[in-house]
Amino acid sequence: MVSTGSALDLLSGDAQTFREKVWASHVHLHHTDPEQLVGLLSLDDVDHLLTAVALRAPALRLAKDGAVLPESRFTRSATMAGRALTGLVDGRKVLAELDAGATVVLQGLHRYWPPLTELVRRLELELGHPCQANAYLTPPAAQGFARHSDTHDVFVFQTHGRKQWEVVEREGAEQSVREVVLEPGLSMYLPTGTPHSARGQDVMSLHVTLGINRLTWRDVLTQLSKQVLESGEYDAPLPAGYLDDPDALETALRERLSGFADGMATLDSADVVGKRSAAFLSERTPAMRGGLNDLVALGSLGDGTELVRRPTATCVLRPDGDRLRVLLGDRELRMPVRLTDVMTYVRDHDRFRVGDLAPWLDDASRLVVTRRLVREGLLRIDS
Repeated sequence: MVSTGSALDLLSGDAQTFREKVWASHVHLHHTDPEQLVGLLSLDDVDHLLTAVALRAPALRLAKDGAVLPESRFTRSATMAGRALTGLVDGRKVLAELDAGATVVLQGLHRYWPPLTELVRRLELELGHPCQANAYLTPPAAQGFARHSDTHDVFVFQTHGRKQWEVVEREGAEQSVREVVLEPGLSMYLPTGTPHSARGQDVMSLHVTLGINRLTWRDVLTQLSKQVLESGEYDAPLPAGYLDDPDALETALRERLSGFADGMATLDSADVVGKRSAAFLSERTPAMRGGLNDLVALGSLGDGTELVRRPTATCVLRPDGDRLRVLLGDRELRMPVRLTDVMTYVRDHDRFRVGDLAPWLDDASRLVVTRRLVREGLLRIDS
């Protein structure tokens, strides 16, 4: 699992500097402890995923010499409970294609590989932008994809072997090709649109990419524009005969533009920001590793039970009248506002015992509240 601390610190060296100076500006390299990065996805982990887990396309794809191979080359069909299953990854076929020079791409690892789930969730909360994780397994001296650029920012780090990258850097109108050899312990940041290609070296290469799907001002303003344009007055047709009288159309357009500007100006910016951040903090993919064990252990919960904050959850508190909104990352809880002090304590402590809530809650209430927070995925029972 990822060690405690900032995901940005692990990947870029300094979270504050990254946010202020590096974000979306230029290629950035950072050296860190190789064990921390290798521990996120090792060669043995990929062996397990390819040969012992029933992955289905498109969770896996293959590429060779710049072309994506058809799924029929590495998948099979089967039945389960009498129903047909298609697109099942055939480990034997995948290994054969790998041996023949194909690159294996594991897509959406943040959805099913816990160490990367934790890292991606932490990165999302630090940046406020949706993130994803893929991995690329490339044979020696092979290249899966030709030079290309991505529509999102990328952190890339090596967890096995070495891979040589060619990165096109631009400085004004000038551009140059920079060669970077990634090996475990070195991570690289590529801004959106940076042309790049990569080739394996002397041994099997495994690297992970973390894609950052940046939310832009264009996205926000486009959404707000649509909200203003929902007014029925904008559904009226252009005036008949405007081709012969363009001045009439211009006058009407000025009126609509003025009305549109007034509509945008009346939007409550604080309300817009609050709703957007609340949506981001309550609509991420659920990540409740260990939830079954917690459910089984709930019956033995007592004052001496130690609880820990789940690393994939957040705890943002927003009073709302007589209710307290608790944003967990993948959902929102509504609690009585009188529990604000209790939830503040929970928010500010990564680890505590049920009995530590005694200053605010009686015996029965402590169990009710902590059991709910365990069921909702904010807390885990320390075993």
